[in-house]
Amino acid sequence: MTEIDTKTDALVSDWLTLPDVAERLEVEVTRVRQLVKEGQLIAVRRGENRVLMVPAVFIGDGRVTKGLAGTLTLLRDDGFTDEEMLEWLFTPDPTLPGTPAQALSENRGTEVKRRAQALAV
Repeated sequence: MTEIDTKTDALVSDWLTLPDVAERLEVEVTRVRQLVKEGQLIAVRRGENRVLMVPAVFIGDGRVTKGLAGTLTLLRDDGFTDEEMLEWLFTPDPTLPGTPAQALSENRGTEVKRRAQALAV
């Protein structure tokens, strides 16, 4: 297990494999891979088998969490790696309150995006 894996595991407790994501979204796994490729969803390789996995909080009510794709685009434009994006999304922020990922899942995406934009300054 790498240092990044350990750090990510400390922040993200619940993960889904791509087939699990496909089942929850009621789409084919190839569509989930496309969402990852397009940057609308983030997946990282985890575990001994280095399986691609997605944080479970990003999938709810049969769809990708509203505002996630836009936030990922902003972070990517700021030069964040996938691991850095996960760290930012899952690090508690007392001013939000909670984590940016939690705020997105609670439909508070506008504030999360505003903070992501402020990182570029």
